Amino acid sequence: MARGGGGWHVMVLLLVCTAIRVRSDASDHKYKIGDAVPLYANKVGPFHNPSETYRYFDLPFCSPGDVKDKSEALGEVLNGDRLVSAPYKLDFLVDKESEVICKKKLSVKEVAEFRSAVAKDYYFQMYYDDLPIWGFLGKVDKEGKTDPSEYKYYLFKHLHFEIFYNKDRVIEINARTDPNALVDLTEDKEVDVDFMYSAKWKETNIAFEKRMEKYSHSSSLPRHLEIHWFSIINSCVTVLLLTGFLATILMRVLKNDFVKYAHDEEAADDQEETGWKYIHGDVFRFPKHKSLFAAALGSGTQLFTLATFIFLLALVGVFYPYNRGALFTALVVIYALTSGIAGYTAASFYGQLEGTNWVRNLLLTGGLFCGPLFLTFCFLNTVAIAYHATAALPFGTIVVIFLIWALVTSPLLVLGGIAGKNSKAEFQAPCRTTKYPREIPPLPWYRGTLPQMAMAGFLPFSAIYIELYYIFASVWGHRIYTIYSILFIVFIILLIVTAFITVALTYFQLAAEDHEWWWRSFLCGGSTGLFIYGYCLYYYYARSDMSGFMQTSFFFGYMACVCYAFFLMLGAVGFRAALFFVRHIYRSIKCE
Repeated sequence: MARGGGGWHVMVLLLVCTAIRVRSDASDHKYKIGDAVPLYANKVGPFHNPSETYRYFDLPFCSPGDVKDKSEALGEVLNGDRLVSAPYKLDFLVDKESEVICKKKLSVKEVAEFRSAVAKDYYFQMYYDDLPIWGFLGKVDKEGKTDPSEYKYYLFKHLHFEIFYNKDRVIEINARTDPNALVDLTEDKEVDVDFMYSAKWKETNIAFEKRMEKYSHSSSLPRHLEIHWFSIINSCVTVLLLTGFLATILMRVLKNDFVKYAHDEEAADDQEETGWKYIHGDVFRFPKHKSLFAAALGSGTQLFTLATFIFLLALVGVFYPYNRGALFTALVVIYALTSGIAGYTAASFYGQLEGTNWVRNLLLTGGLFCGPLFLTFCFLNTVAIAYHATAALPFGTIVVIFLIWALVTSPLLVLGGIAGKNSKAEFQAPCRTTKYPREIPPLPWYRGTLPQMAMAGFLPFSAIYIELYYIFASVWGHRIYTIYSILFIVFIILLIVTAFITVALTYFQLAAEDHEWWWRSFLCGGSTGLFIYGYCLYYYYARSDMSGFMQTSFFFGYMACVCYAFFLMLGAVGFRAALFFVRHIYRSIKCE
């Protein structure tokens, strides 16, 4: 069984690696002097709004005669990349000095478009032989001016390319703007512009295989690494102290409980029981809304598997910087291929809970995460279409995603569900459940669900919040994140703390003779997702300069989906840990 499972894992990883089309081999181009090297213009957009990007030629740049769209993989389209042939010609080892692309008379409307772009700190992005190029379109002169109406707006018209080569390969490219070649866009009047560029080739000893390392190193600088390791050590010390403290208390209390209960059994069988042993006839009573519970557990297990596979791919180096859309491709493909896990887990657990309507259970499992994600996508895609942004998915891509869902995700979900239904596993309960439930005694307010969730979510969140800033700055900014080993350690810490805090709270709940622990353990485990969403609010208002309806809706919309995924995943982890613990303690006493 284990051997077959291992083979399945390897097969999924191989399929994903094939789908991603890792570019380190694909762009292993060799050139001769004068050969045309592919240069594609990708997108433009406000620097502080990473989701709000537009096609390069949406702005009135000089356009080459026939603008050709580059065919793109699924992940690139999902990433908002729209590559088209650029107006610059940077042939291999051919230097150019102040080459004019075109002379253009900008109309009043075009001047206003460029001025608005400069005012919003628009940047451009291009790819030269799959190496990224960044630059700003212009600058705002605010020197000595307090009134915004006095600001001067300038467009850069001359771009200098510095290209490094090693024998017959391109190794590095830098683009800088000429601060003296400016076009004044301040007034609403027609302007004549000569768009120009220069190219300078220089030799380097850097090997082709190491040309992407420059981008990885930016996140591995000693200063950043120090902060990351400080974050890890801080998390580890916090976790060790708190888990050690809780473990000591729990072990001591449990030991005393076991001794007390053993003594009570010897002393008098008719003596009234107290504490968690008192509710042994109710603790394994199945929860309310068992179909929804099983579906949540199935979805959470699938998302946990998805996260594990993503980390494996990251650790083997698939998501190197600027491997365009690799992460999105991996997420879509792995989610589709792991839907069988959700179906199997949900249906088999639903069967253990003596559920009968397994078709409804499978529909719930399939829609529990995909449903909210689909609704969010529909809304945000409509917003992107209204803005004419590249984040709006073309109809063809939507059809491809629908086909993946219809032909891969759904059939695997059903197959997993059938296998789970036919597993006919029985729920392993060490104690018999009584016919009628005991009444739960009145409890103080802090033992309610919401206060317990707040307590449960705070500790795991405190272990990850330093690393969260770097992830947010990478996903919702322009910082590069490549230290996946540290992120993986943080992920493991998160799982351990979530499991432990859920077990501790479950024990205290049972000790208070409250036997409705099933949903509580799931909600307490997943509550870290709510804390992460709270951090989103802090990050948006205190740590970022994002603005505008589109960027705000994209940030809060997609982060809501991510936090919901964390809620389901950590909820499943918390419940599994609590179930293991509860079975263990009730197996250790006589509870006939």
